[in-house]
Amino acid sequence: MNKGKVKVGMTQFHCVPDRAENMKKAEAQIRAMAAKGAKIICTQELFNGLYFPQTIDYTKYDWAEPVDGPTNQKMIALAKELDVVIVSSFYEYAMDGVYFNSVAAIDPDGTILGVYRKHHIPEGPQYIEKYYFTPGDSPYIVFKSKYGNFGVLICWDQWFPEPTRILALKGADFVFYPSAIGSEPDNPELDTSQTWIDGMRGHAIHNNFYVCACNRVGREDAVDGSGFMEFYGRGFVADPWGKLIAEGKYNEEDMVVAELDLDEIKISRDILQFHRDRRVDSYGELLKLCICE
Repeated sequence: MNKGKVKVGMTQFHCVPDRAENMKKAEAQIRAMAAKGAKIICTQELFNGLYFPQTIDYTKYDWAEPVDGPTNQKMIALAKELDVVIVSSFYEYAMDGVYFNSVAAIDPDGTILGVYRKHHIPEGPQYIEKYYFTPGDSPYIVFKSKYGNFGVLICWDQWFPEPTRILALKGADFVFYPSAIGSEPDNPELDTSQTWIDGMRGHAIHNNFYVCACNRVGREDAVDGSGFMEFYGRGFVADPWGKLIAEGKYNEEDMVVAELDLDEIKISRDILQFHRDRRVDSYGELLKLCICE
C-alpha cells in the first residue's frame, strides 16, 4: 500500500528566562517551517522555559499546566491556523504533587489526539528530573494524525531500544524525540552529541522507520549560579536505513525540515526482515531489572 510522503519540522532555539519570549520563538519557527511545507512540527523538550531541573526549587512546580493550559491552547490555535500537526512539549499538572514531562499531539482541527508522558526519568548533576517528574503512566502511543502515524518519546527515553520497538510494532512510521541534552557537568570535556545521534540511528535501523530527534540549543545558567548547561542542538532525521537526511547546526539556532518517503519503510523491512525474525519467546529475561546468577 502506497503511503506517500510527508514533510516534518523541528524547532531548535535558545531558551531565555522570559517565558513569553520563548513562546514567540517557538511560534516564529513553527510558522517558518509551515511556510516551507512542513505538515507535522515538533517542539523541543519543555520549550517555553529554561531547563529548570538544573536545581531543586519547589516553586517550579507552579510552572506545570493542565493539558488544556495556556501552552497547548496556543499550539491548538497555531495548528488550526496553519493546518499542521503540532507535537507540543509541556510540563503537565495532573494533580497536586503529581507532575509529568509530557507531550500533546494536536491535529490540524485542534483536536488533542492524546498525551504521552515521559517514562524514563534521569537523575544526575544538573539533570535533577526525579524531583520534578513522576515516571509516565501512559502507554507508548501511536498518534494517528491527519498527516501520518507517529510515536513520541521524550529525551532520556531515547537511550532505550524497547520503546521504539513497541511503537514500530504498533504501526508508527516515524518517532519524534523532543529533547534537552547537552553538556555533562561532571564530565565537562565529554561531547555526547555524536553518541546521541548514533544511538537513535540504531533505533531507525533496527525498526526500519524514521527517527526525528529535536533538541534545544545554547547556554542556560542555573538560577542559583551553581553551574550551567550547554545544549548542543544537532536535531536530525534518520531514514529507515539509518542514514541522516537532515541535521541541525551544532551549537546554533536552526530549524530541521525533512521530507519522509514513507514507502521506504516497507522496502527496507521486506529486505532486512528484523521484525519477522524476532524470537519473542526467548526474551522473558528482559522483564527482570538484573539477570544475575
